[in-house]
Amino acid sequence: MEITEVRVIPVNEDKLRAYVTITLDDCFVIRDLKVIHGNSGLFIAMPSKKRRDGTYRDVAHPLNRETREWMEQIILAEYDRELRQRGVPSPMPKAASDVE
Repeated sequence: MEITEVRVIPVNEDKLRAYVTITLDDCFVIRDLKVIHGNSGLFIAMPSKKRRDGTYRDVAHPLNRETREWMEQIILAEYDRELRQRGVPSPMPKAASDVE
């Protein structure tokens, strides 16, 4: 499986930094991923749906840590590139922003 496209729409709403859409293998799209600025830095939140009890449940998510880290690395690198193209300083540590 490959992430063949990443589209980043930067925002600046409290902890939300961007909305992201990814395409897998040029044939499957996942919309509404979010780049969140948490206590220990940036992370990716998967698309979720609010339940009747007020909690949220992911509607799509990786099944293991390795896949989540792989996706996060690619998405955050693209987020960093998008910010640099817009002339915004990177909020990421240098090593993470150099990932290809």
